[in-house]
Amino acid sequence: MGKLLYITANPKGLEKSKGLKIGEAFINTIKEECPEMEIKTIDLFSLDIAHMDSELVSARGKLAGYGYTVDQLTDGEREKILKMHALADDFISYDYYVFVSPIWNLSSPAVLKAYLDNLFIAGKTFAHTANGPKGLLTGKKAIHINTRGGLYTGTPMKELECGDRYLRIALNFLGIELMDTIIAEALDLYPQKVPEIVEKAKQEAIQAAKEMIKMQVLQS
Repeated sequence: MGKLLYITANPKGLEKSKGLKIGEAFINTIKEECPEMEIKTIDLFSLDIAHMDSELVSARGKLAGYGYTVDQLTDGEREKILKMHALADDFISYDYYVFVSPIWNLSSPAVLKAYLDNLFIAGKTFAHTANGPKGLLTGKKAIHINTRGGLYTGTPMKELECGDRYLRIALNFLGIELMDTIIAEALDLYPQKVPEIVEKAKQEAIQAAKEMIKMQVLQS
């Protein structure tokens, strides 16, 4: 059976987060129509993530280019590089991914970038080749549910949006096939229309979940 990793990056919780409500519509559809799908939820604000600090950068460099073994790293370096690989290994074990995140100050919450940093491991999730880097996570699929206070689509703000754009670039780099992003935007501009905007996104999320189920059925 397929395995789905549901990744959220919003500290507000389901009661207050519009994005998490949209995500809930997606996940409930999967649970109802494909109960055999294995689902794991990760709240990035509660996850113990190794950050790209001096120790982790040093550990990566030593292992990649200087011939060190894990046992030759400092205790701090070893702890963080092993944590990075454990997170990446867990990520790799899934077939489908759902990311739920808002746009904050033109981009995603910092915890999402920190999480993605842990997935970029040469030889594990991508490979260096004579023709440039090649993603190794082929055959996997992802979708992004993205909420925005401003209006980016079809406006000059589109060029400033770095949240969904970066996530899609990063996942594509790793070889993951991307479904369309579900966007609920202008939430701060038109507060009176929030219920309508969220409901429209929920319906799109339900349809996206059904498309993912079809993919799983075809691969079974």
